[in-house]
Amino acid sequence: MAKRNEIEELTNHWKRALADYQNLEKRYAREKADFVAYAGSNLILKLMTVLDHLEKVKSYLKDEGLEIALREFKRVLEEEGLREIEAAGKDFDPLLMEAVEAVRSDKVGKVVEEVTKGYQLKGKVIRVAKVKIGRK
Repeated sequence: MAKRNEIEELTNHWKRALADYQNLEKRYAREKADFVAYAGSNLILKLMTVLDHLEKVKSYLKDEGLEIALREFKRVLEEEGLREIEAAGKDFDPLLMEAVEAVRSDKVGKVVEEVTKGYQLKGKVIRVAKVKIGRK
């Protein structure tokens, strides 16, 4: 009887060790995939500044060549997984937005103006949208 209990105890330890090892392998694979997915995020953050400047220039200049280049630049960034956070007119979401000012408006709790665009990279927020929200 003592041998049977010892065998059962050793079997349970072995099963737990195997389960721990399998969980470790899964976590390592998930972390590796995340690392690969977000390895270029620093470069994309720098490119977002360039995108902001180009969009500001576009608002002043009505140049067709600039518009084509800007559209292509956005397409490339979207292919890399960059998505703009839709903020204008939406309910304020503190996970996606930062309120920089509250202004008088009938649209209480809604985004009245987008000061700086926010972006997500493959579903992860890499820059929150800076917005003005309405208040009474």
